[in-house]
Amino acid sequence: MRTLVLNAGYEPLAVISFKRALILVMNGKAVLLQYDADHPVWGQSGSWDRPSVILLTRYVRIPYARDVPVSRRGVLRRDNHRCGYCGKSAATIDHVLPRSRGGRDSWENLVACCVRCNNVKADRTPNEMGWHLRITPTMPQGTAWLVRGFERSEPQWDEFLTLAA
Repeated sequence: MRTLVLNAGYEPLAVISFKRALILVMNGKAVLLQYDADHPVWGQSGSWDRPSVILLTRYVRIPYARDVPVSRRGVLRRDNHRCGYCGKSAATIDHVLPRSRGGRDSWENLVACCVRCNNVKADRTPNEMGWHLRITPTMPQGTAWLVRGFERSEPQWDEFLTLAA
């Protein structure tokens, strides 16, 4: 079970283990907002609610100027695992401008791609192939992209994520 950590301003900061979250709550560094009533944490001296969402008692400043780091997983997530050329299911990524021609590893130059399109395109640009991108590759926005482990949210987090949005 994972726990969503919120800042004092209800901004998502991190996803941590329920054990770490319980320690933060017990030490007074966080407040329990949502818990899993079906699965309490048992110990020698009693039982505690298993944290699902906690709120830090001290404000932690989030540097909004941070860029979202480029990763294969991030590109696939941004494009919903759909090929940027044909729209089929994508399992890999492709450089729109090939690296051999000066293309960089950036959000604007990477798209999700199916294996077939990736092999056919090879070392060419979409214009040379007569292909058009189905999406405009850009860097994703929002704190959800800066929080590690956030891509798979739990149902208990929904009301708090809508507050942050």
